[in-house]
Amino acid sequence: MASKKGLRVIAPGLLILHIFLRLLLSSSNVFVDLYLYSAIGFACMGLVLLSPTLTDRITKTSLALAIGIWSTGSALSACQEFYSMPTFTSNLPNSLYLLLYPCLFVAIPRSLVTLVRFGVVEVLDSTIVGLGLTSLGTAFLIRPALPHFSGNFTDTFFAILFPVADLVLLALTLSFIITKKLSARRVLIILGVSVFSASDFIFLWLTVNHHYVFGTITDDGWLIGLVFLSEAMWHRGNEDQERDSMHPVTIALSVLMSATLLGITSLHPGYLPDFILIPTLTTLILAFIRMTIALRQARAIGEERTLARTDELTGLPNRRRFISELNGLSKSDGVESALLLLDLDGFKPINDKHGHEVGDLLLREVSHRFSRALPHGSLIARLGGDEFGIILRGDRHSTFETALALRATLSYPFSIAENQISVGVSIGYVGNDGNGDLLKRADSAMYHAKREGIGVWAEPLRV
Repeated sequence: MASKKGLRVIAPGLLILHIFLRLLLSSSNVFVDLYLYSAIGFACMGLVLLSPTLTDRITKTSLALAIGIWSTGSALSACQEFYSMPTFTSNLPNSLYLLLYPCLFVAIPRSLVTLVRFGVVEVLDSTIVGLGLTSLGTAFLIRPALPHFSGNFTDTFFAILFPVADLVLLALTLSFIITKKLSARRVLIILGVSVFSASDFIFLWLTVNHHYVFGTITDDGWLIGLVFLSEAMWHRGNEDQERDSMHPVTIALSVLMSATLLGITSLHPGYLPDFILIPTLTTLILAFIRMTIALRQARAIGEERTLARTDELTGLPNRRRFISELNGLSKSDGVESALLLLDLDGFKPINDKHGHEVGDLLLREVSHRFSRALPHGSLIARLGGDEFGIILRGDRHSTFETALALRATLSYPFSIAENQISVGVSIGYVGNDGNGDLLKRADSAMYHAKREGIGVWAEPLRV
């Protein structure tokens, strides 16, 4: 482990040496700008591969491959400056530079976010924000440089493509950490991506103004970015498991920016580069997909809440829903209402004789008869077993009449599984007089009705 930690100083040490020699020399040098420069890039790749804290193989492989590809392209580009190379290799460095980005698009997000929290929704949210920022950056950072290009199409294409890809990478990086706690790894990754992207923009600015010269101190910007990225992989990320989602305002602003840029492109053709349509349209399409997922999630949450407050057997509200409604009723003043507790008479012998399946069917049929006898605005719930609770709105006379009607619904038998089954009910009635303890009082009234065998027992009015 000590030897591995010692290797961490190789890339930074070589970088410091290169900067010192670069400042010391007045012109390009084959050792400094080819061999030493390339060695720093490959040292960064080795640093990633040897990291003991980077345990995700996909992240490690993708990042090491990205740095290795870029270093190979850089070495080929430097060889073209010092040696005579075949014609077919002229665009090979740019092609290798381009392959850097797909690897980084895989490695950077995975190194920033704990995999437990790295879901489809998080990816969509971060991509929407990233593409929105990319659209804005492309419009106002790349557009001013377009009129100044005088080279051939291939050079112009790559010179513009790299900063655009950098904007995507930088925006994607920021979008993944915008709601997360900062750690040493995340800070170093931000620095690495920022410095690397800034180097591409400096190269773009120098190129369009015909000031770029190979083998100057500005070329070290890319190496500094790679050193930051490789060093970041030697630090642990935050292992916190809280699920921080992207703030809705951030997503909304990204969509608004893309829609605004799309509107400008439609109203003023040619004012913005045509390729800006790619990130703007992609942002809007992903926003619609995200909205669809959000609607499904909301529907699923609503269904879960409904199921949590519904009796699975009868489809009636369950005890949780009933208690919630009853608490609201107890706090309401001046609202005439009543609470009924109903307990079936003779249900247990029926259940024992005919089995639980018949017993379940009987409970369903009983709940249907009770529901049909209730006036509009009433609430009936199955509280458990063969016990039901009902909240009625209205004066004492009308609610007591409803209680009698409920008892009458069981006056004729049920036809279940070719059996004629009769069951009775004992009902405890309590008016909502504002004195509280409605459930306890109704329970006492119900047991009084069961003991006396009178069907419905109403608690006397309190004076």
